[in-house]
Amino acid sequence: MAAELSTSINIKEPRWDQGTFLGRAKHFFTVTDPRNILLSNEQLEKAHQIIHDYKQGIVSPGLTEDELWRAKYVFDSAFHPDTGEKMILIGRMSAQVPMNMTITGCMMTFYKTTPAVVFWQWINQSFNAIVNYTNRSGDAPITVNQLGTAYVSATTGAVVTALGLNALSKHISPLIGRFVPFAAVAAANCINIPLMRQRELKHGIPVTDENDNRLGESTNAAQQAITQVVISRILMAAPGMAIPPFLMNSLEKKAFLKRFPWMNAPIQVGLVGICLVFATPLCCALFPQKSSMSISRLEPALQEKIRASHPGVERVYFNKGL
Repeated sequence: MAAELSTSINIKEPRWDQGTFLGRAKHFFTVTDPRNILLSNEQLEKAHQIIHDYKQGIVSPGLTEDELWRAKYVFDSAFHPDTGEKMILIGRMSAQVPMNMTITGCMMTFYKTTPAVVFWQWINQSFNAIVNYTNRSGDAPITVNQLGTAYVSATTGAVVTALGLNALSKHISPLIGRFVPFAAVAAANCINIPLMRQRELKHGIPVTDENDNRLGESTNAAQQAITQVVISRILMAAPGMAIPPFLMNSLEKKAFLKRFPWMNAPIQVGLVGICLVFATPLCCALFPQKSSMSISRLEPALQEKIRASHPGVERVYFNKGL
């Protein structure tokens, strides 16, 4: 008879070592697995029950460690970590690849006319707003006013950037024009994420020691966290928006696409999807989720407070967000 599973496994933390890029990549490949959006409500509730019971010290009969970790990642993919509510389907991390490949593919196919640019940039920023709201932090909740400001500002920034570059690209190579959507998305990320997290920039984010003892709130830590997220988001979009333009520029000169021009969008979406399957988890893994900085880089007042209360602390840690 198999031994009962230990109740000492720490399922609050990821399964793999988050101090290495490989460990973080394995974690995010599991978190962003698109197959999780196909799970039924019955499967989600079963995973919810397994995790709830395990946290209470109750182990389901015959449960293996692999099954426990699978249940944890299924649970994490669908339920909000702070509120425990089931998240909106298209706002979940597992929906990132299918949703982004469709929207990005269409942005890159229909980029030549003003109505098409405005429509697809609006669709993209609407999706971003849903993702940001769905994955909002319970510690620093997003107000409707903040969400609306970030949404309108990012959409305006993306549309203005796209239309401005479209006008300039008419005088240069058509290939350069294919990169306009990427520039618009990059500009929108630089606007959207800081605005969405403006409360953190104003009041700071919690910083802790290596044992998770809270030491205070730091705006400097918030700046580092948000910068890392912006870089990750831009690089996440880069392969899917940089590689397909070269391939499509070549394919459109071939007889196949001249004969079947309606295949342009499906091919573009497919190419973007292949890129995003790898780019999404790998770029999420660029920086540790539990980021850190030297105490000397904190605000002077916070440095003094920490040195007085915790004299041995040299580095502080904080959640950078996604």
